[in-house]
Amino acid sequence: MSDADHAAAREELVRALRDRLDASERTLSAIGAVPRHEFVPEPQRASAYADRPLPIGHDQTVSAPHMVAMMTDLLDVERGDRVFEVGTGCGYHAAVVAEIVGPGNVFSAERVPELAAAARERLDRLGYEVTVAAGDGREAFADEAPFDAAYLTCAAPESVPDAIVDRVRTGGRVVAPVREGGRQRLVRLTVREDGIDREDHGGVRFVPMR
Repeated sequence: MSDADHAAAREELVRALRDRLDASERTLSAIGAVPRHEFVPEPQRASAYADRPLPIGHDQTVSAPHMVAMMTDLLDVERGDRVFEVGTGCGYHAAVVAEIVGPGNVFSAERVPELAAAARERLDRLGYEVTVAAGDGREAFADEAPFDAAYLTCAAPESVPDAIVDRVRTGGRVVAPVREGGRQRLVRLTVREDGIDREDHGGVRFVPMR
């Protein structure tokens, strides 16, 4: 596919997401700006703008665009907000968030060193100033806290780890899939001075947090 073909496919994807989701134009604009085909392996590029997850190696996937849009919208971040991502994967979701918050404001941890290195190179090549660290998200970027928001691209067991929630400022948000019994639910936590507000945003399927 040519660059023009990819651009047309992105425009069609954004139109489909606008019909499917109650997402902000800011989020949809970010989805439309990020070249998803650059973030997936060569054999998957023909399907880059299909609204579905795609394998990226190491038993990991890149989330479907509608899920990236939904989670990004739930973060409710603005230009200049600092965001912590757990699970860089190929870097696509980080790039979408970076389109909104601006350069230097996304910090992402990836447990698989090979994925972290590839994502770091890819984001840099495409002009996204995202800080990627290879390591456990429960430990990475502790010295960069507090963040305005955080999100997980992997399903946490039973609840979002305190080590991640504690890095988000009062009034900030955490968006994450959480395993509950045999199912997963997408939740948004809002950090309050006296505790955590929790919202449920439906069933999802993500790779498990390790």
